[in-house]
Amino acid sequence: MEMVLQSLVSGLLIGGLYAILGIGMTLIMGVLKIINLAHGQILMVSMYITWTLWYYLGIDPYLSIFISVPVIFFLAEAISKYLLNPLIEKESILPENQVLMTVGIGMVLVELARSIFTSDYRSVRTAYSDKVWHLGKISISFPLFVAFAFSLVLTAAMFYLLMKTDLGRSIRAASQDKIAATLMGISSEKITIFTYGLGSALIAAAGSVFLPVYYLYPDVGPLFTIKAFVITILGGMGSTIGAIAGGLVLGIAETFGATYISQGYRDAFGLFIFLVVLVFLPGGLKRFTKV
Repeated sequence: MEMVLQSLVSGLLIGGLYAILGIGMTLIMGVLKIINLAHGQILMVSMYITWTLWYYLGIDPYLSIFISVPVIFFLAEAISKYLLNPLIEKESILPENQVLMTVGIGMVLVELARSIFTSDYRSVRTAYSDKVWHLGKISISFPLFVAFAFSLVLTAAMFYLLMKTDLGRSIRAASQDKIAATLMGISSEKITIFTYGLGSALIAAAGSVFLPVYYLYPDVGPLFTIKAFVITILGGMGSTIGAIAGGLVLGIAETFGATYISQGYRDAFGLFIFLVVLVFLPGGLKRFTKV
């Protein structure tokens, strides 16, 4: 029973982090109407920014979020404005080509990281890296708990933005019907560019809080892209609540699979659930949510 509770707690903490990946991709897919296959690679860039600030300037990874987020936001806006938007606006260009553009962007980011930092594994070591809290016989990793708390704050801020502000309403309107939103005076082009920047800034924040938990290397990006895509499908495309649920499901599935079957197949368990959902619940968890 203790092992079950330990696995459940660890799965929920990791799932909370995964939810940020899913929300970021859901935002981008909802407005741009494309699968952003450079999602994890942008997170990887944020992780390298965080590592560089820690290694050379001694800035705590959690404080570097105030630098990595704006840097990634403006980088993503430039990518959206000059690389993605020109393709999205041309009706003659197939959506598949737009997706291939994100693949190319991801490959460029990976190879740039490899040329600058090599393929060596990197990590950060802080005074709290090995700190563990004990709740009875349940162990809670301090870095993982802090990262989970960050994810709660980011999720709450995102919900407030989307549900309580005019900008959020414009984003939701553009995601539902761009033509109708334009007729109502909303600049779909500006919203598209901003949304890509916002979704990327969200995963940039995730990258900064992930670093004390994960090893960093150039090819870590594609792994997180896959996880974000799986979460988005699990939760139902376009649903922020579904993305949170999908992240929790994936985190719990990976943790229980690694605990009771094999750590080596940790990532495979999430993919298995992904296939099951596609077969038996094609709409994902979105059918049980309204947001």
